[in-house]
Amino acid sequence: PHRSISTRSFIVRSCRKTHYPNVCLSSLEKYAGQIQCSSTELARAALLESLAKARSTSDKVSRLRMMTKAGSLSHRQISAIKDCVENVAESIDMLKQSLGEVEHLKRKSWGLEMNDLETWVSAALTDEDTCTEGFAGRAMNGLVKQDIRACIRSVAQLTSNALDLINKLSHARGR
Repeated sequence: PHRSISTRSFIVRSCRKTHYPNVCLSSLEKYAGQIQCSSTELARAALLESLAKARSTSDKVSRLRMMTKAGSLSHRQISAIKDCVENVAESIDMLKQSLGEVEHLKRKSWGLEMNDLETWVSAALTDEDTCTEGFAGRAMNGLVKQDIRACIRSVAQLTSNALDLINKLSHARGR
């Protein structure tokens, strides 16, 4: 019991320093047993959550893309969805690479690994933001725009939090 209280406190304290503390806490509490009080495990769990959400977002955006065959979307919407599918796929790749890198943070080339990790998670966040930019403007009104923006906002918040926790980990290790 005492361990779980200190672990929860560790997660709460760590999440307070992210851009979306409530999202951080609600997404990471279920990993308390794995995290314990490890900043590396906390970053790993944040990446797992971001990756899972990116995958579900990719599935949803891909399903919306299939609606194009029914002729229910404009050419601009079709193009924006296609670009978004590609951006989310790139984001997933970056998050997978990042997760692999977190798994190996105990090697001697730690500084280089942290640079790669920060770069990849930052690139994933950029890909997610680029997706929403494709739906800017009045010509893109409607449910498709709202649905995709809501999905991307959710994954971007998780990715932003993962980047915050990785940056915290990097600074804690003296970089």
